[in-house]
Amino acid sequence: MQIPGYLAAQDALKKKGVEQVYVYCVNDGAVMEAWAKDQGIAGSMIQFLADPTSAFTSAIGMAMSHPGPAGLLGPGRCKRFVLVVEDGVVKAVTVSEGEDDPAGDNDAEGPVTALTLVDHVLTLC
Repeated sequence: MQIPGYLAAQDALKKKGVEQVYVYCVNDGAVMEAWAKDQGIAGSMIQFLADPTSAFTSAIGMAMSHPGPAGLLGPGRCKRFVLVVEDGVVKAVTVSEGEDDPAGDNDAEGPVTALTLVDHVLTLC
């Protein structure tokens, strides 16, 4: 649900000084490559990355511990979040996570999901 918004907002992101948008998941490279193709990111400022062992996710404290998503998808899942990084320094962090919505996707139009949509991220840049 987030990727189309980021694709559509590339000019606005560039005006804010954003050079690259990285999307990663705790998944393998083949899955991420297929998802990237499905989302049509070729030639865009968006790059998909895989974190197959959850090493990066764990290192930055974004491992999801809620039993709901882990029960459906397996352990080691990642929270839905955005890091705004400038010159290697984290300037902002926002996480789409709620008590009854640990994956931030229960309501595509709701306030939890909104925290990682591009419109909100543009206010952080």
